[in-house]
Amino acid sequence: MKRTLMATLLLIAMEVMMAAQTELPGTRPLEMQGDIAAAMVAGLREFMLRQIEASVASREKLWKRDSSSPEAYARSVAPRRERLRAYIGAVDPRVPFEGIELVGTTAVPAQVAEGEGYRVFAVRWPVLEGVDAEGLMLQPTRDPIAKVVAIPDADWSPEMLAGLAPGLPPEAQFARRLARYGCLVLVPTIIDRKATWSGNPRIGRKTDQSHREWVYRMAYEMGRHIIGYEVQKVLAAVDWFAREGGGARVGVFGYGEGGLLALYAAALDERIDAAVVSGYFQARERVWQEPIYRNVWGLLHEFGDAGLAKLIEPRPLIVEASRGPTVGKQGSTPGELVSPPFESTKAEFEKARAMNSRLKGDGDGPPGREDTLHALLEVLGAAPGLKGDGPPPADFRHGFDPAPRMRRQLDQLVAFTQRLMRLSEYRREALWAKVNHSSVEAYAKSIEPYREMFRKELIGEVPPPSVPPNPRSRVIYDEARWTGYEVVLDVWPGVFAYGILLLPKDIEPGERRPVVVCQHGLEGRPQDVADPKAQNCYHRYAARLADRGFVVFAPQNPYIGGDAFRVIQRMANPLRCSLFSLIIRQHEVITDWLATLPFVDADRIGFYGLSYGGKSAMRIPVLVPRYCLSICSADFNEWVVKNVTIEAPYSYMFTGEYEMFEFDLGHKANYAEMAALIAPRPFMVERGHRDGVAPDEWVAYEYAKVRRRYADLKLPDRTEIEFFDGPHEIHAVGTFRFLHRHLRWPEPRD
Repeated sequence: MKRTLMATLLLIAMEVMMAAQTELPGTRPLEMQGDIAAAMVAGLREFMLRQIEASVASREKLWKRDSSSPEAYARSVAPRRERLRAYIGAVDPRVPFEGIELVGTTAVPAQVAEGEGYRVFAVRWPVLEGVDAEGLMLQPTRDPIAKVVAIPDADWSPEMLAGLAPGLPPEAQFARRLARYGCLVLVPTIIDRKATWSGNPRIGRKTDQSHREWVYRMAYEMGRHIIGYEVQKVLAAVDWFAREGGGARVGVFGYGEGGLLALYAAALDERIDAAVVSGYFQARERVWQEPIYRNVWGLLHEFGDAGLAKLIEPRPLIVEASRGPTVGKQGSTPGELVSPPFESTKAEFEKARAMNSRLKGDGDGPPGREDTLHALLEVLGAAPGLKGDGPPPADFRHGFDPAPRMRRQLDQLVAFTQRLMRLSEYRREALWAKVNHSSVEAYAKSIEPYREMFRKELIGEVPPPSVPPNPRSRVIYDEARWTGYEVVLDVWPGVFAYGILLLPKDIEPGERRPVVVCQHGLEGRPQDVADPKAQNCYHRYAARLADRGFVVFAPQNPYIGGDAFRVIQRMANPLRCSLFSLIIRQHEVITDWLATLPFVDADRIGFYGLSYGGKSAMRIPVLVPRYCLSICSADFNEWVVKNVTIEAPYSYMFTGEYEMFEFDLGHKANYAEMAALIAPRPFMVERGHRDGVAPDEWVAYEYAKVRRRYADLKLPDRTEIEFFDGPHEIHAVGTFRFLHRHLRWPEPRD
């Protein structure tokens, strides 16, 4: 009796003390004003800008080059070359072939033109299974002095580069000029920046994405890239050059997007004896401001343009500082092209410190300066014949329409990528075959390498939190059963985590309760889930859980503010990390702080999120072990298909959410594999039949794999799926029962 009376008096005293305070005991007063969520996103942006700036010095420290001999140098950089190959997805075996195929009909002959000392043919050559390169071959009438792949900018046709179509001044027609000098020249078609075929008319979907972004999106999810596909076309041309023999050396010359391809191709393939990069080379720390189809995972972590130049060394690299292509924002995705500033080009060139490299031009004028062409021929050991200038070739097919060729090239890359998607399930199955289900202990041990893969290769890592959390709080709600506190916790200098803590008023002294972390979705706020008066798809589920006696924390995740947060993903990817790299660090701080609270049971902290919060439920608990269970609501589905397919209206291929694509996720981890990384902890899916995220069939198909894995572990009671007849919303029926059962908290009797 005395103990009960004492406990009651202590509880009353605590309630009186808390009622008199405006902040949570053990925290300092929170004094921030304005939009805290926007301030949090701004802090993350500044953090990423600092990380990008720091990458200039940090990636230099990664280089361990052996310059004792060309052979030793090649061996020392070989691992980096292979990582670059993976980053741009130039990993598929090329199709062997014997010779270039002439493309012509009775009406349209394969020989399309003839110039002084050379002839021009329409050609194609095989590259990958079902993928060809198409363009022009400029063949000298005598033995070639060199063999060159001339790569135009994305909006230049091969005919323009050969002087057969209007649009370029004579000096910019470097394919024609190299042919006049006596070079054998191949000019591939490069996917352009138009949006003519970016969509699927069969299902009534059209987008304003450029063709390059259209391919980039689907390819990126599958560990491929528009850059890698087109580098493969260049290297297939080099395959033919090498097979032909004859002693003539091989070079590449590219401008604009072609300059990018020339740089990457020469970095990957030592058979390329020399490269000219025009209208592209510069400091790349602002690549996140360029069009998204230039987004390369890991580029700034390891390379930058100077790093790519080091992979070409000791072979000659000629950087031509010409006036680069300028392209404004296209469609809904931010990013534009501006001509590389000469100061940036020069600084990056000096940073490379590569032997046998030369810088030509002053940042102005078209590509193909006379001294650039002579420098290329010199390093290729070629003695030029005729001068590079002169009249254009006589055109035998006036009025040629390049659009059908562009359509074929685009359709082939789309079909190749869609096939990768269809086969990816079997690749994932083979990758995960080593997981041991014989016991929970064996499973936990065998799954760890996959967790590390997920951490380092898919989500990516940023530095751990570097400052104490310094918790600040203030009362925001005072309800009959609980008090709500806004809470801010420091993560890094200038970066914080923010959320709302709902604390039941009937907690007894010394009692420790379970916590449910309730995560909002896209453009959401903690108030959306915690405010007891809110009317929305969340149905006040955080407040209702607090009414049931749970301690609840509703974090602010940074997917708010449109491009403000999506651009952070753009900043992160070249550093080999992602938006979720940052979110995971925030949740580490949140859960570590929650574990210190005297009324929290640190072993009973669960995660429950809707929509983008459901996407978070598939990723955050994988890498934040304090989460003892996870509930994915209104998001779980065949995620890889949703990101890549062009045959379903649900696909992110048709939306403005350009940050959704995660590099090479398709071959490594769909949602079933992410759930495997949550196991053996409890995992649940909440799914409304009318939810437009995806059809029930996708959800059920992917979840069946999850259910089987838990059954293999003899833990079928730890996973559930609840279908309900409703839309994209929190249902809060089966999930609430799941939380009570697995967090070991009694359900209310009323």
